[in-house]
Amino acid sequence: MNRTAVAAIATLSGALLLAGCGSSPTPLTFTSAPASVVLPVPSDPIVNTATAPTLSITYAAAENNIDQATGATIADRLEMTLKNTGTTPLTGFEVYYTMTDARTGKKESYYQKLTDLILAAGQASTVYFDNKTDPRHYPENSYSIYRTSTNQVDFAIQASATGAKIATATATKSPGTGEKVD
Repeated sequence: MNRTAVAAIATLSGALLLAGCGSSPTPLTFTSAPASVVLPVPSDPIVNTATAPTLSITYAAAENNIDQATGATIADRLEMTLKNTGTTPLTGFEVYYTMTDARTGKKESYYQKLTDLILAAGQASTVYFDNKTDPRHYPENSYSIYRTSTNQVDFAIQASATGAKIATATATKSPGTGEKVD
């Protein structure tokens, strides 16, 4: 378990312990997890009814990844290249993806806002879900079925931007011992 998760559990445990002590009830205050923590979501929170087909996912991978800028092999992670095929900049990016263990049927879904991403008209950019802090890198759950399952894991991906129709793609992790992280 990472330090952030341990600290959150310790803080919550302490708050619960303190709440049980004393003569008067103490209200508990819960805050959301740090931005670097990604937890599964129960359903797709994206609300987008746009019909302009100006956003596309031109590449998606979950293993045997290739750095789209250099062509070099990189460690396994969920990555996708988003392209603006329209004539105006795209902002307000959101990504929702569901991973499914092909043998057990277990599913996990994740949602991320890509608040720092802006794509100019005709521009493409690759985003990575790998817990790195570099630009265009976003958090992932290190304990997801993608990282822990030895079975095939299939990804169904949706990307959304303000004013653009939702783009979709798929990716697959083949059976194995879980994906390697660098």
